[in-house]
Amino acid sequence: MCKSLPMSSADDPHEHHDHAHGHGAGHKHGHAHGHAHEVPRNPGRGFALAVALNLAFVVTEVAAGLYSSSMALLADAGHNLSDVLSLLLAWGASVLSARPPSERYTYGLKSSSILAALANGALLWVALGAILLETIRRLADPAPVQSGMMIAVAAVGILVNGFSALLFAHGRKTDLNLRAAFLHLVADAAVSAGVVIAGIGVVMTGAVWIDPVTSLVITAVIAWGSWGLLRDGMKMALLAVPDGIDQGRVRAMLLAQPGVSAIHDLHIWPMSTTETALTAHLVMPAGYPGDDFLHRVTHDLLHRFAIGHATIQIETSIASDCALESEAVV
Repeated sequence: MCKSLPMSSADDPHEHHDHAHGHGAGHKHGHAHGHAHEVPRNPGRGFALAVALNLAFVVTEVAAGLYSSSMALLADAGHNLSDVLSLLLAWGASVLSARPPSERYTYGLKSSSILAALANGALLWVALGAILLETIRRLADPAPVQSGMMIAVAAVGILVNGFSALLFAHGRKTDLNLRAAFLHLVADAAVSAGVVIAGIGVVMTGAVWIDPVTSLVITAVIAWGSWGLLRDGMKMALLAVPDGIDQGRVRAMLLAQPGVSAIHDLHIWPMSTTETALTAHLVMPAGYPGDDFLHRVTHDLLHRFAIGHATIQIETSIASDCALESEAVV
């Protein structure tokens, strides 16, 4: 038995499909999908323009940093280069995540967004190491800088990163991947503002140590942000329950459903950086409400917990000796 209840995106911001399938005597299985259909307008074009602008600025900033002997500019250039690579990875992940499932990849390539997050974190730390080594060398042996050029180039960075962030301003409301790009670029604009302030400080005081110290501050800011990215990427790669979802509350909601006497084999994990899946075995008496029950449960999971891919298996007797009943069994 298979039943589908489609809801158009015009009726709800989430397209919601519920399916109930019979799997032999005493067992039924429900499966639900939830998808957001407010798709950002042509994100590929936004990624292409942001990558081109930031890559051109990186080349300009490296040349200016070498010419003016500004470590702060070189540090910011290293950060912006990592941003270009991050944008490329995020762009590639968004394309791969949209691919349909295949016989080998039955979930499609949705998890590519998680791999991109891990790769972005690793790239940031490689850049951090190189910047930190040169900054320490400059602290030990400060060199004069051309503060005027330092200020001018960093000011251009504020404009480039600010404009690039605006390219993702619309999509950030519905796509976590685009929101991350938006926030990263906004942070870059703030870092460039810090370099401008350092240049003004050198002009006003003549203290050349301000430049490498500013570089250290920039490095600390990057480290703080990239550590969170690595941590979250590792949690997703290890299939941890996504932040914002309380597994205890999900369990309580399922146990509170009419007729449910027990629950086991409950798993909640990220399919991608934007989608969450759930599986659970519910013990209910024979003759339970059937499809209507499954539709209600999957609807509640989607709208209360943003779990869009729910798979529910019904067992009609706690004495069925399910091999997955123990919480220690995966």
